[in-house]
Amino acid sequence: MVDNELLLAISGLLDAKLDAKLEPIQNDIRNIKLDIENDIKPQLRLLAENYVPAAIRYESESAKISALEADVEIMKKVISKHSEKLQQLA
Repeated sequence: MVDNELLLAISGLLDAKLDAKLEPIQNDIRNIKLDIENDIKPQLRLLAENYVPAAIRYESESAKISALEADVEIMKKVISKHSEKLQQLA
């Protein structure tokens, strides 16, 4: 029985030492969790709220820009041909 009591006493001492060593780490973890909850998550939410409409707007405008580029290329060719014809008439 003396061995068991000695082992229990050692175990108690180790638990107390471990708890004392872990307490600062647990406090740091608690602080990190609070920072994530109070600072980072709201900022990420705000970024997402602003990003989605901008991405949708970009997607629709991108197609329009491509169409405009194609139209401008056609206009360049037509204007060039018209310029040539006007040069021939002059």
